[in-house]
Amino acid sequence: MPEQNGHASQPERRKRIVVAMTGATGAILGIKVLIALRRLNIETHLVMSKWAEATIKYETDYHPSNVRALADYVHNMSDMAAPISSGSFKADGMIVVPCSMKTLAAINSGYCDDLIARTADVMLKERRKLVLVARETPLSEIHLRNMLEVTRAGAIIFPPVPAYYIRAGSVNELVDQSVGRMLDLFDLDTADFARWEGWGDGK
Repeated sequence: MPEQNGHASQPERRKRIVVAMTGATGAILGIKVLIALRRLNIETHLVMSKWAEATIKYETDYHPSNVRALADYVHNMSDMAAPISSGSFKADGMIVVPCSMKTLAAINSGYCDDLIARTADVMLKERRKLVLVARETPLSEIHLRNMLEVTRAGAIIFPPVPAYYIRAGSVNELVDQSVGRMLDLFDLDTADFARWEGWGDGK
C-alpha cells in the first residue's frame, strides 16, 4: 500500500446510504431504491419498522426477507447501539422511503425512541443529507408544520408526485421516475427514466 506523508493511504470506501422503511403506503418505492443502490454499488444499511414489513406483504409480491436481502447490512428497529446510530459512523446520507407522518413527527420533535428516528436525528446534527419521502394526502396543518420545521433543520421533503410529462405506460415507470429523482438528491444517476429536455417540436 503506498504511503503519503509517512502514513499508509486508506482504500477509498464505497458510498454509504441508510435506507429506512416505515409502514406508510408505497413500499415499492423503498424496494426500488434498494435495487437501484445495489446496482450502483452503494453500500446500504436498512432499517424496517414492523409496519413496513406488514405493508410490504400487503402491497407487493415481496416478502420482508427478500427485501432485507437487497441490503448490505440490516439493523433492527430497536437496536439503539447499531453503528448508524452514532455520528462517528461515516454515512453519506439517509432516505426514509416511504416516510409515515408518525416518523416525520418523531424526527421533527427529536423523539429518538427507535433506530429510524435516532439515525435521522444523527443526519441532521451531523449536517448530512436526509431525504423524507412523505406519503400522505391530504395534508393537515400539523403535517405541514412538521415538514416546514424539518426542512428548516436541513432535511428534504420529497413527496413522490408522478411526472405526467413522461407519459408513463405503467405504474412501474412512474415509480422508476420517482426513485430516480430521489437518488438525484444524492448525486446518483439511475439512468432509469426520461429527463425533461424541453418541448421539442413544440407540441
